[in-house]
Amino acid sequence: MLTIEAEALATLAARLDARFDDAVRLIAGRDGKVVATGMGKSGHVGRKIAATLASTGTPAFFLHAAEALHGDLGMLERHDLVLAVSNSGETAEILDLVPHLKRLGLPLVALTGRPASTLARTADAVLDVSVAEEACPLGLAPTASTTAALAMGDALAVALLEHRGFRPEDFAALHPAGTLGRRLLRVSDLMHTGDEVPRVGIGSAMTDVLLEMTVKRLGVTAVIDAEGRVVGIVTDGDLRRALVSEGDVMTRTVAEVMGRHPKTIEANALAALAVAIMERHAITVLFILDADERLAGAIHLHDLLRAGVV
Repeated sequence: MLTIEAEALATLAARLDARFDDAVRLIAGRDGKVVATGMGKSGHVGRKIAATLASTGTPAFFLHAAEALHGDLGMLERHDLVLAVSNSGETAEILDLVPHLKRLGLPLVALTGRPASTLARTADAVLDVSVAEEACPLGLAPTASTTAALAMGDALAVALLEHRGFRPEDFAALHPAGTLGRRLLRVSDLMHTGDEVPRVGIGSAMTDVLLEMTVKRLGVTAVIDAEGRVVGIVTDGDLRRALVSEGDVMTRTVAEVMGRHPKTIEANALAALAVAIMERHAITVLFILDADERLAGAIHLHDLLRAGVV
C-alpha cells in the first residue's frame, strides 16, 4: 500500500509544470483569502490545505460546498479565490457552486484527478493530482488520491510561502503557542520597558535604591549616569553582601555597593539566547541597551519561564 502511495507522489512530482506556476501566480495576485471547498474526503483534504495555507502566510479558510449553497456563500468576498478539491471533477455540489462563483467574479483553481473534467474545464487554473490506482485493494477508498491531493496542497503552500518571502519569525507570530513560536520569540517580545525598568542615578541614596528595587520587583536596579548609560547594577545579592561586610548599608554609596559591567543583550536577540546567558553567568536579569548604549529595557528569567522559553 505504501509503495503505491509513494509511486503516486513520485509521478505527481514529475508532472508539475507551468499549470502549477499559473496557480501560484493566480493565488499570489489576489488580495483576499483562499477559500478551499470540497465534499467527503476531498472536503477533509481541502480543510487541511486551508489550515496549512493560513499557517504559512496565505489567509485561507474552508467552506463546505453543500453549506455554501444554503447561505454560506455570504462568507465570500470579491477579492477572494476559490480552491475546489474534487478527485472526479464532477462533484455535484461543487459544480452547482461554479455559476455563483462566476457571478461573483471569483477566480477558481481546481485540484482534481481528472484534468479533462467539467470542474477543470470551468477553472482558471488546474492542479492535476491524478493517480494510476488507489492503494485500497478494492480500488474504492480514496487513499493514493487523497495523499496526492494533500501533497499538492503542501507544495502550493510552500511555493506561496517562498513567493511571499515568509520568514521563520512570521511563522512564529502565527504559532505563538507552539514549540517553534516559543523558540523564535525575541527579547523585545518579552522585555520590560519604560517605567517598568528599575533604574537609579549614580548619585542616588541607598534608600532610593531599596525603594526602586521594591517597587519594580525585579530583584535588581540599573545604575545610570547623567546620559542614561548603564554604569552598574545593584542586586539583592549585592545588598546582602554589603550588610554582611558593613552592617549598615545605608551609610554606603551606590557606587560602593553596585556591581560593574552588568550583562546586557540586544532587543532583537532570541529569547533563548537570553536564557543561555543567564544560565552561563548564574543571573536572573539582563538589561537591554539602545543604539546609544542607554538603558532601554530589562528581561527577567521569570518572563522567559512564563513564555515557555525555558
